[in-house]
Amino acid sequence: MKILMVSEDLPGAQIGGLGKHVVTLSNALLEQGHDVDIMGRSDRCHADSSKEIGFNGRLLPGFDFSRPGWKESQLGFFNPIKRPWFARNIARALLREAARYDVVHYHGHLPMAGRYVPRDVNFVQTRHDQGSECVIHLRFKQEHVCTTMDARDCAACIHPTPNALRRSVSGMAVRRYRSETADSFSRHKTIFVSDFLRRSFLRAVPDADLSRARVIHNFIRYPYLRERAAAPGEVEKGEVLLVGRIDSGKGFGEFLAQVQGWLPAHARVSIIGDGPLRPRLEQKYAGPQIRFLGWRGYDEVIRMSARSHVLVIPSVWEEPCGTTVLEALALGKQCLALARGGTPELAAYQYYDGQLQLAETMPRLVGRLAELLGCAPVTVPLPASFPMDVSNAIPRILDFYAE
Repeated sequence: MKILMVSEDLPGAQIGGLGKHVVTLSNALLEQGHDVDIMGRSDRCHADSSKEIGFNGRLLPGFDFSRPGWKESQLGFFNPIKRPWFARNIARALLREAARYDVVHYHGHLPMAGRYVPRDVNFVQTRHDQGSECVIHLRFKQEHVCTTMDARDCAACIHPTPNALRRSVSGMAVRRYRSETADSFSRHKTIFVSDFLRRSFLRAVPDADLSRARVIHNFIRYPYLRERAAAPGEVEKGEVLLVGRIDSGKGFGEFLAQVQGWLPAHARVSIIGDGPLRPRLEQKYAGPQIRFLGWRGYDEVIRMSARSHVLVIPSVWEEPCGTTVLEALALGKQCLALARGGTPELAAYQYYDGQLQLAETMPRLVGRLAELLGCAPVTVPLPASFPMDVSNAIPRILDFYAE
């Protein structure tokens, strides 16, 4: 097949989980003999963009996202026109190329983009986060999971004390956002990376038509991980690893506050990642048992994961389908996370009972961590295959393309 992948998260010097997902899928499809191009941001494209993101094919400049703000923060409300305007620009860019491909697969943050794509175009989008119904994509407000259904309440995510006018305008923006997204889902095929995301959208838009949607969990490159697995003697007892963007919702601050006084003397917490909260947390908590390593390349992240005793995913927001969890499971590592979002669905991919331990609260998570650190690290021989390898997801995705 001739496939055009589209994402505003690509290219870039450092790409997040969504961008890595697109590159992993695209390279795997290329290896199977399909023709795959990626369309991304024209304002970031340069001669070495494909190499920079690790993509083995051609990267096309599609749309400019250099000034996406529209002064919403200064005005203190979400603009009802802004997101549809950017979605229309993405649709226009991909439609310039769509006739040359059998399918166009969009991975991005503007789910209403499909509304501006004609029904006769074989258009598929993957929903990676709660951005189907939430304009900030997180469903996380004032350090807690957001459960409100009133669109006017969303004004508090753009202004600390929104007045009636700001609530009204933001409410209009969010209602339009959700309505156009529902229209897009009814027009074209949609992949949700967890059933949690599908159910979450239906809570916000109960009458949405999701008959053209499927759930296909995230995936990893299992052979790559298996090659980098650690031998039993290489696993470092007491080594705890956390990986991710150090930002609100990711739970690093909550975990570090709770773990004080709970770490055994032989234990050490290593944190890989960067983000706006890193300076404050590093100043407050860094010491002999807690170290901040900053951003590291993927190879090093996986090697450190393989050598760790336990991996902790401390997110307090509802992770849709954490790739870090899948990587830990594939490496045979014990991992701890909160029982939120799509994470409980991933317990189906454990090698052994108790490999993925889910806690209802951060104190319980830290208590379980202390118990695990009191025991020897668990090591298991890795099987020849893992159900969440990208090669196992591709037949389902191709089937959906052809549907």
